[in-house]
Amino acid sequence: MLRHCISAEWMKLRHSYIWIILMILPVISVLIGSANFYMNQGVLTKEWYSLWSQVGLFYGEFFFPVLIAICCAYMWRLEHHNKNWNMIMTAPVSTNSIFLSKLIVVGILMIFVQIIFFILYFLGGKLAGITGGLPGELLGWLLRGWIAALTIGALQLALSMRIRSFAAPIGIGLCAVFIGLGMYVIHLGLFFPHSLLTTGMGVLSQTSLSSGENLLFIIMNLLYIVVISTGAIYRMRKSDVVA
Repeated sequence: MLRHCISAEWMKLRHSYIWIILMILPVISVLIGSANFYMNQGVLTKEWYSLWSQVGLFYGEFFFPVLIAICCAYMWRLEHHNKNWNMIMTAPVSTNSIFLSKLIVVGILMIFVQIIFFILYFLGGKLAGITGGLPGELLGWLLRGWIAALTIGALQLALSMRIRSFAAPIGIGLCAVFIGLGMYVIHLGLFFPHSLLTTGMGVLSQTSLSSGENLLFIIMNLLYIVVISTGAIYRMRKSDVVA
């Protein structure tokens, strides 16, 4: 049943414009970050690490969370139109499959986005004249960024499921970005979804996480994903549909 729901979600996305957004936002963030790096190479002297600090700031702190929110809002867009909620809730599929299929598809889309971002980061560095090897932490930044993206995705899916407006959940997600930044500044970055992304991707600090911090990072993300998904599924199952 879950497999069929995932196939249905892919069919809805096949001819949509979401793919353009998935490409454009990483391009914009890398262009801005690379330009800033190129113009300040006298100060930013750590090559790949300095470039990451610039492109990662725009991408991981702003564009990526907003991109996740847009994708999640789009995943519920069809359900909120033409009384489709009535049809979905009377279909022979479980609420678990409906929500989890959307989360899985969002996760796959975010893998695609992370790969695109890595390619753009690499090309930006080469065009800027960086000749050294890539950071050893790069794979960890990208992987932890994807894990945190799943957490934010679960949260944004839960919001977009309950809020019919397309823009409102995205606005809430943007506000959460600044809350996450504040949590990071007061050294509580491992306890809020958006600050988990900041911490995991090394957006503001390229210092490697310790083994204990990595474990806590994984635990907090799993906890958020399970709690939010369980709550959203329960709410879907018990609440009356507002079509």
